[in-house]
Amino acid sequence: MNSIVAVGFDMDYTLAQYKPETFESLAYYGTVEKLVRNLGYPKELLEWSFDWTYIVRGLVLDKKRGNILKMDRHKYVKIAYHGFTLLSKDEKVTTYGNTFIKDAFDGPDYAHIDTFFSLAESYLFAQLVDYKDNNPGQISEVKDYSRIYADVRSAVDMCHRDGTLKEMVAKDPKKYINEDDTIVPMLKMLKSSGRTIFLVTNSLWDYTHVVMNFLIEARTINSSSSLSSKWLQYFDFVITGSAKPSFFHDKNHANLFAVETESGKLVNTDNGTPLAQVGGPAVGLPDQIPNKHCKVFQGGNVSHLHKLLNVGSSSQVLYVGDHIYGDILRSKKALGWRTMFIVPELEKEARILSSSSETRKKLKLLRSERDKIEDQAHHLRWSLEHEDMDACEKEKLSAKLELLEGYRARVRAAHQEAQRSFHQQFHPVWGQLMKAGQQNSRFAHQVERFACLYTSEVGNLGLYSPNKYYRPGENFMAHESNVLSL
Repeated sequence: MNSIVAVGFDMDYTLAQYKPETFESLAYYGTVEKLVRNLGYPKELLEWSFDWTYIVRGLVLDKKRGNILKMDRHKYVKIAYHGFTLLSKDEKVTTYGNTFIKDAFDGPDYAHIDTFFSLAESYLFAQLVDYKDNNPGQISEVKDYSRIYADVRSAVDMCHRDGTLKEMVAKDPKKYINEDDTIVPMLKMLKSSGRTIFLVTNSLWDYTHVVMNFLIEARTINSSSSLSSKWLQYFDFVITGSAKPSFFHDKNHANLFAVETESGKLVNTDNGTPLAQVGGPAVGLPDQIPNKHCKVFQGGNVSHLHKLLNVGSSSQVLYVGDHIYGDILRSKKALGWRTMFIVPELEKEARILSSSSETRKKLKLLRSERDKIEDQAHHLRWSLEHEDMDACEKEKLSAKLELLEGYRARVRAAHQEAQRSFHQQFHPVWGQLMKAGQQNSRFAHQVERFACLYTSEVGNLGLYSPNKYYRPGENFMAHESNVLSL
C-alpha cells in the first residue's frame, strides 16, 4: 500500500451492501410485472415467488439450451441444471464434453452471473425455462430459451429506465441497504494518509447522492434533516454515470461533464475544467467552483480520471469493487491498476471452513484411499490381461480383484457422499463458491487472476495501516504440495 497514491471505490454492492432478501426481491417482482404488462407473458407469472438464496455468483447461463452451469477453473462443467432439473453426468458429457474444440463459454449464447444484480433475473430465467417445458403453448413457440432470456433482460432494463427500483430504494434506504459504521473511519484514515480518494459508479448523481447520504450520515429523503453534501468531504473526485466497464477503455470517447450538485445540472468541461456556456455567466477557476474539496462529474473515461488524479503510474491506483468483470478484470488487465474485490460470501465460507477441519481431513484420507485402491486394481487388471500365468494363479488374482473392486466401490461411495454433504453446507445446490469438485471454481480462478486483494467487506481495508505491505501466500505445484505444505 505504500506505493498507492489514489484509492477508488465502486458504490453499489461495494460501499453500499444491499439486502438481497428485499432488494433482489424488489428487482424480481418488478421484472415479472414488466414481462406480463409490457411483453405479453401469462398473468399467472404474477403469482410466482422468489427464492433469493438459490442463485449464486460464478454460474454461467446457457441461454440457447436453458441451462445453468457451474464450472471449475479449466471450464469443465461440474454441475448443470436445465431450469431446476439436474442434468445427469451422461447428459453433461454429451452436451458440454463431447466436442473436438472445447467451448470457452464466452460467446453470445452465454451470460455470466458475476454480479449480485444478476441473481433475480437468473432465477426468473430458470423458472421460465421450466414453465415453457411444462406448459406447451403458454409461451409463444417463436420464443426459444434465448428469446426468453432477452425478454427478461429487456424487462430488467425497463425497471431501470423508469426508475422503479431506485425510487423505492430512495424512499426507504434502510429497508434495502445495510448500515455500515466502518466506512467513515476507513475513509478518514485513507484521507489522512495523504491518498487521493475517488468514487466511480454507474449510478447517476441523484441516486448516488441518496445512497451516500444514507451510508455516511444516515440521512434519507423522508427524514427530518434534508440530504446533505457533507459526505463529499471524504472524496476528492466522484464520477457518476461512468458506464463501466467501457469507462476503462481509452478509446471510449464519452464526454466528461461536471455536475452541479444542488440542481443536478450538467456542465461541459475540458478534461474536468468547467467551460463557460454561450450567453451564460462566467465560470470560476477550478479551485473556486462549489465543492472545491470534491469535484463531481458524469461520464468520461479513464484518461479523464488519470488526469484528475495526476498519478505517475497506473500501478499507483487501487480500485475496490464487487463486479469481477466490470470493476476488477478491466481495471487490472487493461490498466494495470491494483485491485481489491469485495466478496460478501466469504464470511459464511470462512466460518464453515474453520469449523470443518476434521471433515476435510476425512475427505483427504478417503481420496487418498481411493487412489491407492485404484492403483492396486489397475495393476491386478494389467497382470490378468498381459502376463502369462497358470489357471490357478489367474483364479486367485481374479478373486482378489473382485474383492478389491467391491472395496473400491464402497470407498468411492463414502467419499462422494462425504464430499456432497460437505459442499451442501455452503449451498444445497451449488456447493462452495470457490470450489467445483476438487478444483477451484471458475469464479475463484478469476479472483486469483485479477484481484490483488479480496475481502468480505470494504470496511476491512480500515483494519490495517494504509501503508501495510500485503504479502501473497505461497503457491504450491502438485509435486510440492504433499511435502512443502506440511
